[in-house]
Amino acid sequence: MEKKPHFVRREFLPREVPSISLALLLATVLLLNALLYLYLNKFYSSLGRVETDPGLCPFGHFKFGAVKNCSPWLSCEAINREVRKLKCVGEGAVKKVFLSEWKEKKVVLSQLTNSELKEDFLHGLKMLKALQSKYVVRLLGYCEQQFTILTEYHPLGSLRGLNETLRIPKYKAMNTWHRRLMLAIDYVSVIQYLHSSPLGTLVMCDSNDLDKVLSQYLLTSDFHVLVNDLDALPLVNRSAGRLVKCGHRELQGEFVAPEQRWPYGEDVPFNDDLMPPYDEKTDIWKIPDVSNFFLGHVEGSDIVRLHLFDIHAACKKKDPAERPSAQEVLDTY
Repeated sequence: MEKKPHFVRREFLPREVPSISLALLLATVLLLNALLYLYLNKFYSSLGRVETDPGLCPFGHFKFGAVKNCSPWLSCEAINREVRKLKCVGEGAVKKVFLSEWKEKKVVLSQLTNSELKEDFLHGLKMLKALQSKYVVRLLGYCEQQFTILTEYHPLGSLRGLNETLRIPKYKAMNTWHRRLMLAIDYVSVIQYLHSSPLGTLVMCDSNDLDKVLSQYLLTSDFHVLVNDLDALPLVNRSAGRLVKCGHRELQGEFVAPEQRWPYGEDVPFNDDLMPPYDEKTDIWKIPDVSNFFLGHVEGSDIVRLHLFDIHAACKKKDPAERPSAQEVLDTY
């Protein structure tokens, strides 16, 4: 009987060692996770996309480059007197875009080309004024009477040229999975901003195929994403029963969300009056395809795709109500 305590003590000691090891292992894992979080946080901040944009000014003003003071948006008179067109760099259904010069700085001058679409042009201007933020191209001035908009110039152009840009020797070092993932994060951040904007829930309607989506966004020189074209940005207001339709023509293809396609089959001719409206979840459906473009085919990108598989599968739910919000996608990213 006197050996019993001895027996208990010997039985207890070997169990104590694994408990200590387990505690040390857990502490190590927590420490590594903390270090990884700090690294990623520092890395993302170092790329320049911080919560407050030092380039933003009070409403109706702008600054860019090395200029410290904010200037009022340029008026019709100032644009006509001080802005010089250099060359046409693009033309769409609504406007023509000119690389221009203002006070020895490159700027972009956009002018209406089709008078039948002036409402779209003015809507884009209204959105551009109201949504000025770190997610939107910087407005420098405008002239409603002449249907002219002046914005900041970004030499790398739209996202359509991303892969070509990354093949340039100067930017080859940027062609990594984490840089590409940061661009995807920027894109989803823009969508989240539009869905929770100061004006309400806005839907990015100019997005019927991948090429069209990419043309709406700019790549900045420090490799961030800005939305540039806001001509087709209708408002969803659920409390007022207000949904949207992206245009008045039939949309087809797997890129657009199921609810954007004609629901009554080939035997029934398309009729816009019979086409049901929808909400902002159409933007969520398109996120996996756009992100897949961003990730490209570099070392490590397939691992990232694997980590994002579940959230991207949720984005592709046929029922819009089952898809995640842009914030939930952003949190996962």
